[in-house]
Amino acid sequence: MRFYRAVAQRILSRQAPPDLRAAVVLLDNYHVALPLAQALSAASGALLLPQMLTLADWAQSVPLTLPVQPDSQRIATLYQALRERRWFPDADLWSLSRELLTLMDELTRHHVVLPETTEEFARQLTAAYQARSGQAMQFEARVVHELWYAMAASDDLDVSRASQQRLAQLAQQVDSPLYVLRTCDPDETEARFLDACRERVEVTVFDLRAMVAAEPDCALLASALQQDMNSADLLSTAAGFKPEAALGGRLRLFGAHGMEQEAQAADVQIRRWLLEGRQSIAVVVQDRLVARRLRALLERARVSVQDETGWTFATLSVSTVLMRWLEAVQGDFYYQDVLDLLKSPFLFAENPAQRKQAAYQFEQLVRKHGVVAHLQNFIAIAELHAPELVLPLVRLRQARLAIPVKSAPLADWLHALHASLEILGVVQGWQQDAAGQQLLQLLALWRDELQSDTSGNANHSAPEGEGTIAPSPTSGRGLGRGNYSFAEWRRWLSQQLDLNTFRDVSVDSPVLFTHLPATRWRSFDALLLLGCDAMHLPAPANAGLWFNDAVRATLGLPLSNRQQAQVRDDLLGLLAMNDNVLVTWQASRNGEPNLLSPNFEMLRALHLLAFGDDLMDTELGEMLEHAKVRTRDSGLSTQPSNTMPRPVVLPELIPTRISPSGYNSLVACPYQYFARHVLRLNELDEVREELDKRDYGTWVHEVLQRFHTEIPLLNDQAEQVLRRISDEVFADALARDYLAQAWLLRWQVQIPAYLDWQRDNEDAGWRYQAAEQPIRLEIAENLLLSGRIDRIDVRVDDAAMSAVLDYKTQSVNVLKNKLKEAGEDVQLACYAQAAAAGAAAFVSLEDDKVLAVAPVQDMVELARLNTARLKAVFEQLHRGASMPAHGAEKVCSYCEMQGLCRRGEWEEKQERGLRTEGRATGGEGRIVAGEMHG
Repeated sequence: MRFYRAVAQRILSRQAPPDLRAAVVLLDNYHVALPLAQALSAASGALLLPQMLTLADWAQSVPLTLPVQPDSQRIATLYQALRERRWFPDADLWSLSRELLTLMDELTRHHVVLPETTEEFARQLTAAYQARSGQAMQFEARVVHELWYAMAASDDLDVSRASQQRLAQLAQQVDSPLYVLRTCDPDETEARFLDACRERVEVTVFDLRAMVAAEPDCALLASALQQDMNSADLLSTAAGFKPEAALGGRLRLFGAHGMEQEAQAADVQIRRWLLEGRQSIAVVVQDRLVARRLRALLERARVSVQDETGWTFATLSVSTVLMRWLEAVQGDFYYQDVLDLLKSPFLFAENPAQRKQAAYQFEQLVRKHGVVAHLQNFIAIAELHAPELVLPLVRLRQARLAIPVKSAPLADWLHALHASLEILGVVQGWQQDAAGQQLLQLLALWRDELQSDTSGNANHSAPEGEGTIAPSPTSGRGLGRGNYSFAEWRRWLSQQLDLNTFRDVSVDSPVLFTHLPATRWRSFDALLLLGCDAMHLPAPANAGLWFNDAVRATLGLPLSNRQQAQVRDDLLGLLAMNDNVLVTWQASRNGEPNLLSPNFEMLRALHLLAFGDDLMDTELGEMLEHAKVRTRDSGLSTQPSNTMPRPVVLPELIPTRISPSGYNSLVACPYQYFARHVLRLNELDEVREELDKRDYGTWVHEVLQRFHTEIPLLNDQAEQVLRRISDEVFADALARDYLAQAWLLRWQVQIPAYLDWQRDNEDAGWRYQAAEQPIRLEIAENLLLSGRIDRIDVRVDDAAMSAVLDYKTQSVNVLKNKLKEAGEDVQLACYAQAAAAGAAAFVSLEDDKVLAVAPVQDMVELARLNTARLKAVFEQLHRGASMPAHGAEKVCSYCEMQGLCRRGEWEEKQERGLRTEGRATGGEGRIVAGEMHG
């Protein structure tokens, strides 16, 4: 508060209290108003405060006589101009138009006047680039010069010119003393305004940089952040600091090993501050990815977050339903787009139950029938197999009819979009959501702005010999009202959603996410700067495609290093006004060293030389290993996110049914089984858009089942019958996909080998008995093993002796490896136990040969031990055993749950010797799923 007190005392020395209403104080943001008002009141008692506002809001109070052309119209006009001229045939013209618009606004703000002719401008560019005049230089000059004069010739004001006119009028009306709070150099428009005001009234500027430099305890901050120093400078500067300049008690640095640890460190520190009773905690976000993870960790701990930075609409669910709808339309209703659309809570908002049922039925339908696109195909199948799904799909078709099939103006596209979203019930859903309401307002605003767009219908003048933005000779329409294809409009809409931000103002929390410019002149109880590596702080200057620094200097535009200087100024003010600061960054990223921001690297080096303290926080890192989140309701704590997951399943959630494949998953990795069968994240098979080996295996199973049912014992007609059945089974696939012919040929090559194997099997005394036999085996009172056996054979000489066979389109070596370790693959043992069979084998249908592969162990004993182990494991689960992730490479390499178990975050610990602790190989409270013993 000392800087506010200094400002208050200065104002009071110039203005006679208690009535300060004659003065105007210009602020960077309104968060500064309250502490400044408190400082003024504390210094003089009760008084009438001065007017405190931002310059932008003050300028808005000045009326204009000319209309202001919105940026949506201007960028549409630029796009049309670029498209008509075909200067950039393969470029993203919307992004290019946006960049050109930014350049033109910058030229306007800095009162740059371009030469009257393209040739003269090209000569100026050539001199600035210090290059020979050539075709490329002439082209750049032509693009900028022609578009600049065409856009500037409009009778309407653009936003930049409107701001300049307002400020010019305001400067002629000012009759009160001005007090300006500043942390960095003003832009050209503000500087001109203040110069004009000085001719009429007294203007006092409070530059925080100068105020900080005058404070003895901020001397090190000012030296490190306001100048660049070499090694000799560091040594000489460090020698001159007094003890009060030390920062160890107010600033610490933490270098994390990866994103997860940085987010966790920030989470732990914020919760420590909350436990200390701090009421305002700011997180200044430099790295948005880390911020997303940090927010998730805080919400897990039930710490809500105010977010001043906000999220672009492109990242919000309200926009997801919109873009999925347009993707479905453009992609002819590809099944994944339709499924994502049906899963959105904003679709059919008036009937959520219908939407949920439609999403479930649609997913079942496409997975079962393999239809991957075309809305009419989905409707036809739904009429046969899921009548309740027909109405939602027909509703999608009705909404599709509201979308034009040809090119149209942007405003017409937006009208059509709104109509289709009303049919889909999305508008009703948005009306119940804060972000949805704002998005509706934005869409309506763009629709109204572009509906009245006539900028392309005027043929404005330009310097003689220069081009103008004229209507296309083929379109017959003004450029502002020109037509756009569906793809062009989608790219425009996507850009608009990415440029506009939603901020949720309903959250009230002591934890605030914000950005660096928003912290000017603000102080907090605690401050955390997140993601302060060299990549993010300062962010790389966005030079764009147009004009290097030499050209910018020639034109009088700010150089690219001005942004870096502004960052340093903002950091200086922020660190000076806050006494409890933690700076975090990823000291290593993906196993590679990652540098700290040069701003803080200079500060750290200088502090180390001056006081022998590198400002690194060592305590926080030691806490992370043991930090947990304790929820208020359950009293349960969750482990740190960088440790191996060991979930414990509530008794009522433990499955009461298991299949042999599920048992295999449990043995391979208990956590995989937990994710697949307890959380039910793998209930449905993937939709296969192309035929693969799984389809081939399914067809072969069906072929053999039909063949042995028709001919249980081989005869002279066996091969002919088998080939006929094969053709019949593959026929449906051949009608849908010509690639099925290759799979049919592959099977036909196997037929002689299969018949030879079957003949040898019969000669050994075995006879086919049944195929596709369901099994149900009660393992325990609350556990049932269920599945389906491919085939059962019996002995001719002993009907009580049976064998279970399982067809596999895998090689003999692969199958032998499956059975190498007793109990590693449980499928045959489960089948043998359920069928009371004395023998079991895989039948390899691969490599142009057919062989049976059986376990080397006694099948009866193996089956008994296999069942006993399954029973023991589930008893452990009911006693509260955890289900850890094994982390075995051969399992993880094919596991779809890696992202859920976050193996990458804890495998480093395993390498340091903690693998034994994490594996489920026995011990109290862990699942015993290793080798079976008699």
